[in-house]
Amino acid sequence: MKTSKLNFLTLVASTGLALAFLSGCTSNTGTTQSAKLYSEEELGLRKATIYNESKTLVKEFEYSKEPAGASKVYERSFENAPPMIPHDVEGMMDMSREINMCTSCHLPEVAEAAAATPMPKSHFFNMRTGEDLKGAMDEARYNCSQCHTPQANVTPLVDNRFRPEFRGEDAKNRSNLIDTLNEGVK
Repeated sequence: MKTSKLNFLTLVASTGLALAFLSGCTSNTGTTQSAKLYSEEELGLRKATIYNESKTLVKEFEYSKEPAGASKVYERSFENAPPMIPHDVEGMMDMSREINMCTSCHLPEVAEAAAATPMPKSHFFNMRTGEDLKGAMDEARYNCSQCHTPQANVTPLVDNRFRPEFRGEDAKNRSNLIDTLNEGVK
């Protein structure tokens, strides 16, 4: 008898809590406050319908026309962030393991002579196995444009107030990821 009474009280209490929760989730249609409805054109950064692309205009932008070696190097967005490509990449983006225009200037043994940023040690290390590849580039690193993208001359749509903190001046333009990878968050 006591168990059935306890089960009944638990059921009543659970039902009461569920009803209280559900009533809190319903809209207040009888009050003076009502939810503002937004059209799809007012949502997001596009300010255009998502159902028809015919009237969607892409803002004008321009990539750097500076040749490699003559362009301004951009500070990284945060420590060990993949750097932006500051130079013209016309004709360089068809990449494979056998043909990669990026490696012709950015391999460490030629980077200084080419006045290019050398690829960091992390590109010669297999992150999955923890194996040092002894100067051979990791096969996961041949598609450079999966992390590195050309910098376009555009005005940001949203103000960015993020300010990175670098552990040293050199970290603004060089990677030390392989040295700091396992140290954790400080």
